[in-house]
Amino acid sequence: MFLSDYLDHTLKKLKTHTANILTLTNLALGGLSVIFTMKGQFNASLLLIFLAALADRFDGTVARKLHIESELGKQLDSMSDIISFGVAPALLIYQSLLHDFGAPGAFFTILYIGCGAFRLARFNITENNGYFSGLPITAAGVLLTLSYLTIHYFPPQFFIFLIMILSFLMVGTFKLKKM
Repeated sequence: MFLSDYLDHTLKKLKTHTANILTLTNLALGGLSVIFTMKGQFNASLLLIFLAALADRFDGTVARKLHIESELGKQLDSMSDIISFGVAPALLIYQSLLHDFGAPGAFFTILYIGCGAFRLARFNITENNGYFSGLPITAAGVLLTLSYLTIHYFPPQFFIFLIMILSFLMVGTFKLKKM
């Protein structure tokens, strides 16, 4: 009897944290991406960002399906997203290309991260009625990460322009329908 109750309690507790586990997986993959970028292993970093996007895709879905949405989960998701889709992609592009621009490369890298943080903070304090306000950081991070695959095909100035455009799109006030 005692073991059965303990097992039931453990399973219920695990169910309530399933979405948070996925969110923390997103965070861990983003953190690993940063480490791999710092070691110059850019292809591994790129793969980790895409895996983080996959984990991010399912954490909210799982929370809604299991009816375990929480304010904690929402905040944790944003903190994970700033690492996985803000810092990790920006550092990947900076280390692989933008560092050659010196201070302007650093400025636009930091601008991107700051705009991503602003976008996430605004998302957390506004009513979400089926629309995003501005480009979600996940989309911006995935696009910036994908651009790494094209560094041999575009001039370096293109990436300054791209990071600037993505930054402004994240803080824009236009509406995008959630999918």
